[in-house]
Amino acid sequence: MTAMILSDNVIPRADVIKRAVRIGAEIRNVKLSGDLPEQTIASINGLLLEHKVIFFRGQLHLDDAEQESFAIRFGELTPHPTLGAIKGTASIIELDSTRAGSRADLWHTDGTFVDAYPKIAVLRGIVMPPFGGDTVWSNTASAYLDLAPPLQGLADRLWAVHSNAFDYAILARVSELDKKHLDEVFTKTIYRTEHPVVRVHPETGERTLVLGALVQNFVGLPKYDGQKLFDLFQSHITALENTVRWSWRDGDVAIWDNRATQHYAVNDYGDQHRLVHRATVAGEVPVSIDGRSSVTRITGDHQAV
Repeated sequence: MTAMILSDNVIPRADVIKRAVRIGAEIRNVKLSGDLPEQTIASINGLLLEHKVIFFRGQLHLDDAEQESFAIRFGELTPHPTLGAIKGTASIIELDSTRAGSRADLWHTDGTFVDAYPKIAVLRGIVMPPFGGDTVWSNTASAYLDLAPPLQGLADRLWAVHSNAFDYAILARVSELDKKHLDEVFTKTIYRTEHPVVRVHPETGERTLVLGALVQNFVGLPKYDGQKLFDLFQSHITALENTVRWSWRDGDVAIWDNRATQHYAVNDYGDQHRLVHRATVAGEVPVSIDGRSSVTRITGDHQAV
């Protein structure tokens, strides 16, 4: 309630346009920068916790430095564990559709192959195609609430292994160049992390589902049974009523709570150019409802696996 009151006092509710009932809001009349007052940053954070993903149109003034200057107001910046960060930045990765490995057309939460995966991502659209290239987000907290109580109880007890060494078969469209990029860059070090299927959100106290494309198996379950359960839980996450879709324009910024969402970059724009830069804010190690923490095991380099 305090966060909502603060938001009303700093960012008027008239400037907060809901995009769907369960997730997503567009925030108007805010120019993002690293110099925003502390109350404005707190208000943005409150709106983020409430709506899970928030959008800002027309932030054309931002460059990489200012994007990170804004993102760092929400916590420590963190580079990608295997991709690193582009030169001169602390955390930014570039997703350029003209290069291999830049089309994330699968449902995922960023970085779950490590324990303390990012808590917040700040994505800036630099070159967007005139049509296609939308991104879709889903609310993993409302997905948990949609589960019948017996299924909630089952999910509460399950743990899953996440890894960056995922199977190419889960990718609908993968080229030989994409495979080369995955082998030589994305999976140059193999991480395997055990996460609770249900984590307790450290700021809201909500229970959120931790699944997505990086899941390899459930701990203690045969692969066949685990796949059936994965499909069941994941279907609640990606139900259309649980999602919001954003049609990008140049200069747009999307900020999402990576602890309570999954997302999917729709690969429907062909050879048109799509270029985005993403900054990430370091997150906490997830904690299950019984107080246990996620555990990462680094397997080694790709060739040794």
